[in-house]
Amino acid sequence: QVQLVESGGGLVQAGGSLRLSCVASGSIFSINAMGWYRQAPGKQRELVAIISVSGGLKRYVDSVKGRFTISRDNAKNTVYLQMNSLKPEDTAVYYCNAANYLSARPLNNYWGQGTQVTVSS
Repeated sequence: QVQLVESGGGLVQAGGSLRLSCVASGSIFSINAMGWYRQAPGKQRELVAIISVSGGLKRYVDSVKGRFTISRDNAKNTVYLQMNSLKPEDTAVYYCNAANYLSARPLNNYWGQGTQVTVSS
């Protein structure tokens, strides 16, 4: 069974910071790029950030560049998303998944519960 467990979300004022964590099954984590996705109310799920297997390559959606940083600790099977200068438009449920680095598409049809991020103005 593939397991993806997100945590670290919460309610924060605009301009604040949060760090999200995702613990994944070792069998999928160690051999795949990992991505963070988010889904806001009434909107499609979108890729926020993606990191290569080794952590040497990273890409972000334009709206978060300069504010968010993705990283991974392969020894802990964990991927992180440091979010600074948060804006109300960042409000969404955030999910992680293994991903194809080139296409940015998720590889697993299983999604975890996600973690809610709410940014107030």
